[in-house]
Amino acid sequence: MRFATIQLNGHDQPAVVDGGQLIGLSDAGFPDVLSVIAGGADALDRVRRHVHAPRTNSPLPFEHAAFRAPIPRPPKIICIGLNYRDHAAEAKMAIPDVPTVFSKYNTSITGHGCPIVLPKNSAKPDYEAEFAVVVGKGGRHIPADRWREHVFGYTIVNDVSARDFQLATSQWMMGKTFDTFAPMGPVIVTADEIADPHNLRIGTRVNGEQLQDGNTSNLIFGVDKLIAFLSSVFTLEPGDVISTGTPAGVGFAYKPPKWLKSGDTVEVEVEGIGTLVNPVVAEE
Repeated sequence: MRFATIQLNGHDQPAVVDGGQLIGLSDAGFPDVLSVIAGGADALDRVRRHVHAPRTNSPLPFEHAAFRAPIPRPPKIICIGLNYRDHAAEAKMAIPDVPTVFSKYNTSITGHGCPIVLPKNSAKPDYEAEFAVVVGKGGRHIPADRWREHVFGYTIVNDVSARDFQLATSQWMMGKTFDTFAPMGPVIVTADEIADPHNLRIGTRVNGEQLQDGNTSNLIFGVDKLIAFLSSVFTLEPGDVISTGTPAGVGFAYKPPKWLKSGDTVEVEVEGIGTLVNPVVAEE
């Protein structure tokens, strides 16, 4: 199944995608997508029955929807840096022995079709296509060989980055967490629809030009290792988003650099999930 959060009459509405249309889930007793994730298998069964039940409200065509991020305020946004071999090489950095972890604040999250707002105090805004894991069953000290038991599904994140702020210190977070710097969506695809998350094409187009074109087979730390490592330090909770890193082709690596600018359109595509599209505007 594919889950989204849309805006209807000024309110967020959880929805499931069915045949190119969006079916709201509020009538099924779900206030948000996070409640579906936390509800486990029983919640998914309720969703399936709701989708196939007679309805009085007409479904909304996917292309007409106003999207929010599938989880507008996840418990945690956990980001992994330098997790593709080719990206580490273009950044001229050593292959890490352990995952490089940082975070973003929830105020950085925005949805499919919503603008990326370039901050007036940064001159080096960049894009990063990322395949993201959505945690289902939480836990601590999760064995790597049991990772599938803890994955609800997968989504797309654009880890937008202000390189001048990111590289000003050894701590990257300030360059990563400007408002709107975490576009997410348009949907969460449940784990059963992705047979192998470690063999998916991933890329970025800016104004139609293909700038990133990679594959999750090049991940240094796969989903199994990330879940084991992260849960060895802190409790993973239902709805946590783990953004697994970006392949080569980010803007700073081009000569000259290809920084984002007002008027651009950024498309991040991940095989099996879809395409996350965001216009770029300047901060007023």
